[in-house]
Amino acid sequence: MERKDKITILILDDEKQFTEELSDFFQGSDYESFEANTAEVARKILVENKIDLLILDVRLPGVNGLDILKEVKVLFPDMEVIIISAHGDMDTVIKAMRLGAFDYLRKPFRFIDIQIAIERTQKYLQLQRKLKQMEEKNSLISKNLEERIDRQFIGVSPQILDVFEQAVTSANYPDANVLITGESGTGKENIARIIHYSSVRKDHIFCAVNSSAITETLLESEFFGHKKGSFTGAISDKMGFFEVCNQGTLFLDEIADMPFNLQAKILRATEEKVITRVGDTTQIKTDFRIISATNHDIDKRVEKKKFRLDLLHRLNTLHIHIPALRERPEDIKPLLTHFVDNYATKFNKPNIHVSAEVFSELLKYDFPGNVRELRNMAERAIILCKGTILRISDFPVRQQKALVPVVQSVHVDLKANEIKMIRKALQDSKFNQKTAAGLLGITRDALMRKMKKFGITVSKGEEE
Repeated sequence: MERKDKITILILDDEKQFTEELSDFFQGSDYESFEANTAEVARKILVENKIDLLILDVRLPGVNGLDILKEVKVLFPDMEVIIISAHGDMDTVIKAMRLGAFDYLRKPFRFIDIQIAIERTQKYLQLQRKLKQMEEKNSLISKNLEERIDRQFIGVSPQILDVFEQAVTSANYPDANVLITGESGTGKENIARIIHYSSVRKDHIFCAVNSSAITETLLESEFFGHKKGSFTGAISDKMGFFEVCNQGTLFLDEIADMPFNLQAKILRATEEKVITRVGDTTQIKTDFRIISATNHDIDKRVEKKKFRLDLLHRLNTLHIHIPALRERPEDIKPLLTHFVDNYATKFNKPNIHVSAEVFSELLKYDFPGNVRELRNMAERAIILCKGTILRISDFPVRQQKALVPVVQSVHVDLKANEIKMIRKALQDSKFNQKTAAGLLGITRDALMRKMKKFGITVSKGEEE
């Protein structure tokens, strides 16, 4: 029988006795081990030998083990890393997993635990999980499109199927601007990418811009570009977003937060498809499509004169609204299954299963953070799980805070009680909406929607 190549292991720990004992354990097996008690010696071994696995102590003299982890993941991305430590700091564990470590063991441990962990790195297990994931996922997009947008679009509910159908329809009209609305975490940029990469513009740039993140002094320069010497710091000619996106798509995220003084210029550029760089007089034609997104009530921004109505009409040729996750509970199970499979593959934890109680309990949760919150829950659960079954205790959900006890009465006026609770929370927080939302156990956006729904207003002197 042909002998398989040995797995080469580097043990980096400042305790010489530990590295020697572990190295002795690997002798006579399918593993070849190297020992290092300092980072310098370890770096030399890594350069001179092809190492498959690094067993790394998180606390080393003069250096943080996490820094070593970052370094090896850049220089040797295919190398697997097991983090070991005598200190059970969960923050460190999570950071290590996110930086690329596939397992964590706390000292003292049995050497057989290391062997079991190593066996989980076998490539065929990873390939099997990927194959299973491909067969069982509920992705609505093709494999080719999935690779181009670097993510999947999972769902089975009628609402999300309708959203996907609207996105495909929008892709067929590459000159029509699209406005995507929905709460934070619903996947608005995901939809924007699907529209772009399903359209004839797919071979040109998709440029995502956070409309609220650009400083006012650089607004014009960033969107329209500038000519060399047009202002201090303009050391060369620069193309702006509109010019860069010629024949492509400009995605404007958080569009409702765009500074008002820029909106008129954006409107003109969008209508005429002609721009002029700052400090220049030459007009430049550019063919771009704008897809914008917001999690705010943009009509309310228009009412408050913080957003131009004419710009809204220009951006809102086609409108796609993504429902909150709580409005489409059928998608929770396929989404969670997908995230669990994905993180189990990423963190090399095979045969992870989700118990039925998890699905039933999560159906009762309102997911204020939507799909993003569910994804983060799954990542945390996979990182911290000790066995192969995920239970509801692995998915801590934020409990709603009861602010005012419900009056025990035959005639309970739910609307009146809700209004009373909102007013009480506002008063207790001195009309700070963010604090009030925290007291009620809801997001600030949800509080603002309820205030609008019930006509709750605050006087000028009471506003935050």
